[in-house]
Amino acid sequence: MDGLESLRLSQSASMGNSRMKILVREALLYTAMSAFLLCVDISALWILAEYFSWPYLLEVTVSFSAAILIGYILPISTLSQYRRLNNPPIEFASFGAVRIVGLAINAAAQSFRVGFFGIHYLAAKCRAASLTSVWDLARRRQLLFVPGSSAS
Repeated sequence: MDGLESLRLSQSASMGNSRMKILVREALLYTAMSAFLLCVDISALWILAEYFSWPYLLEVTVSFSAAILIGYILPISTLSQYRRLNNPPIEFASFGAVRIVGLAINAAAQSFRVGFFGIHYLAAKCRAASLTSVWDLARRRQLLFVPGSSAS
């Protein structure tokens, strides 16, 4: 038994493993949430395009905004065990700022693919969503759900 003691994880290594489990859990939940929000976004885009014939960038903006509203509530209730901001209006404004940049990325990518390559708007939406998801995961998690580093 004494020979196995050297294989035991130290307390700091064990804590690192715990943090990794939390990160993996959050990443998996975020992926599921992103897939759901993509369905909301694409459904709203399709309805606006097929039944209302709004201008394309307005359709994209409205459908993306619908996903923003739903996407604000889901991470707070399911993803994070920690919330950096305890003030909901400031938290929502921070979330909104991240999503506005995501909207710009999304609209530019879609507009480029539809306008320059002539890709169908729903196919362009799926491609643009991958860029937006990467941005959102990185920024939202860091800005809203990761404890700040304490100054020593």
